[in-house]
Amino acid sequence: MPQSLSINLVHIIFSTKNREPLLDPGTRERLYPYMAQLIRDKGSECYRIGGVEDHVHLAIRLSKTATLSKTISEAKTGTSHWLKEISPKLSHFSWQEGYGAFSISPKDLVAVIRYIDHQEEHHKKTSFQDEFRKFLKQYQMDYEEKYLWG
Repeated sequence: MPQSLSINLVHIIFSTKNREPLLDPGTRERLYPYMAQLIRDKGSECYRIGGVEDHVHLAIRLSKTATLSKTISEAKTGTSHWLKEISPKLSHFSWQEGYGAFSISPKDLVAVIRYIDHQEEHHKKTSFQDEFRKFLKQYQMDYEEKYLWG
């Protein structure tokens, strides 16, 4: 085949360091477009970003030349530096070290976007930890609880 074709859709979840509730609505309103542009500048597509005070969800399509870990690292590093610059109260901002990444079937993309769009309502009933455990169970991922939240 003379051409390389791929579609790698991923739902990514990561939190602020120690799940500190630092992302107020005004900050999130500015953060999401900035993070999406960082991802697009590297050739991938960002369909949606959403979250609450202590974590974010992303629905992205990785470009055929991008790696997941590098895409996430660049988005985290770029936004962390940017957040520190835009607000003195965020001068010590950091994202957690790890992340969760879950593959999405193209037929499920709309449902994932809808899920991301309703994070504020969802988290009135469910904690970040319970939500994350649900995804790990749904995707049959092995994990040790003591390493999830450190």
